[in-house]
Amino acid sequence: MALRPGDYVRVKSPEEILHTLDQNGSFDRLPFMPEMLEFCGKVYRVISRADKTCDTATRTGGRQLSDTVHLEGRRCDGSAHGGCQATCLLFWKEVWLDSIPSEDHARESISYSDEELEAAIRLLSAYSTSFATTGSEPPTYSCQATRLPEFTQPLSPWDMRQYWRDFNSNNVGLGRLFKVAFYSGYAKIVSTGFAYRFWVGLFDSIQKLRKRPPWPFRSGTLRVTPTENLDLAVGELVRVKTFDEILQTLNKNNKNRGLFFDTEMVRFCGKTYRVQRRVDKIINEETGEMLNFGNPCIILEDVWCSSDWSACRRLCPRSIYHYWREIWLERVSDSTTAKAS
Repeated sequence: MALRPGDYVRVKSPEEILHTLDQNGSFDRLPFMPEMLEFCGKVYRVISRADKTCDTATRTGGRQLSDTVHLEGRRCDGSAHGGCQATCLLFWKEVWLDSIPSEDHARESISYSDEELEAAIRLLSAYSTSFATTGSEPPTYSCQATRLPEFTQPLSPWDMRQYWRDFNSNNVGLGRLFKVAFYSGYAKIVSTGFAYRFWVGLFDSIQKLRKRPPWPFRSGTLRVTPTENLDLAVGELVRVKTFDEILQTLNKNNKNRGLFFDTEMVRFCGKTYRVQRRVDKIINEETGEMLNFGNPCIILEDVWCSSDWSACRRLCPRSIYHYWREIWLERVSDSTTAKAS
């Protein structure tokens, strides 16, 4: 259908979607998961084309796929995958969607019987969880994230056609495209090491005048990293500490208690957000096993990766939530009116 951001679609019925799936519950190797059934019959807006994505399972960098989109706000709740709390943005094949005129997007959604939905859930759940035959080992899970290397192909960061597709599909505006291209070129200059302090200092000075984030490629120095428990609750306002303050909690690999502080997180420093949820467990995308966090972390509302600085996966539209240690955050009183831009 060549859907574009802003288009309205209705998710097809469970019966129609099941008829598109193979013996592994997939279409073109992309699994349709039980968590997606609740959206059947409802109308949503396309937020981005998923012509490319990033491989967080085997870390091979950028990947490409076709005839796939992301829908606005449609994320996995983990209900059929052991309660995984990663809240991943779902992939939708266009064959699972019906395009509708934008002026009709307010029409009532189509409802399906509980029996039809439950039958589809039972069928799809068989592809989502595998138990060891001995019963002594924990289950392993299969989902879109764990199977991403199967339904995508490698995408070289030097393939310039991807950026034309980003622009031509309306995934990325011209201004952002030029900004990311500038950052990429500037990072190449700095990476040569020639006049390093000058180039980084110049960048920081200009960014300070613009009230923008400083140079993000810096590392911590600690051998043992500290921890802090704020016991944050859903809905609380927090301010992300400054980048310098966070660097003081990181080791040379930019980790705190095993959790990586990503370059993409720097742009949120100093800003205020609400706590969306506490994260205690997620699926290990490489093994399919459930990971239980000894040190819970925090997801903030509307704070996800934009891949502007990520060299091998620039402008990836997957919008993965960032995970935050509580030591990187500070409470803001309810009377505070500051909001993140």
